[in-house]
Amino acid sequence: MAALIGQRQTEQKVSVRIALEASPDFISAQDLHGRLRDQGSAIGLATVYRALNEMARVGQADVLQISSTGQLFRSCESGHHHHLVCVDCGKTVQVDAPAEEWVEKVAADEGFTLVRHVLDVFGRCRQCQELVDSTPDVTSR
Repeated sequence: MAALIGQRQTEQKVSVRIALEASPDFISAQDLHGRLRDQGSAIGLATVYRALNEMARVGQADVLQISSTGQLFRSCESGHHHHLVCVDCGKTVQVDAPAEEWVEKVAADEGFTLVRHVLDVFGRCRQCQELVDSTPDVTSR
């Protein structure tokens, strides 16, 4: 449980970090705020957002952009990596990209100077796909 680099550690920031580390998958700021409130914390939603965004800025949290206005957060375990994300249950698996060189080549071929990249692959995990496969299709009747 590393402290936020260069940041004063308040009890609220620590509680956000601990709650995020306890969540195995990506979670919204609102849901994390709800969990903290359920545990008796009086922390405000704006404070949760500030703490999560600071964690993301210093590389201690991953951010998954789910829409033009929505973000999910997850405690970051290591350096640069990518994710497989289940579109049904939200299960997330951290994976290494097979070829970082590919990203650099594509950017260079198109005349881009690479600043950063994000690669998140969305699909169904095995359990959710099995559920879909075993559910009768009532629309075909």
